[in-house]
Amino acid sequence: MTGGEAERPLHVEVRRGTPTAEELAAVIAVVSDAYAQEAAAAVADDGPPESAWRRSARALRTPLRRGFGWGRFTG
Repeated sequence: MTGGEAERPLHVEVRRGTPTAEELAAVIAVVSDAYAQEAAAAVADDGPPESAWRRSARALRTPLRRGFGWGRFTG
């Protein structure tokens, strides 16, 4: 945790049971560590966003080849 995060007050609400101070400290330590790992692994793509034109563009169609099958087509 950075200094700014450590200074923020933490609100914990116990819904059932009566945990000891050590149990609460253990839960807070585990959850804080898991949050820190997840935050460190989260990486945003800093590249420019892909334009809508590029996203929708398709490859040009190749021309049709007149092969043997087209010989008698009068269509």
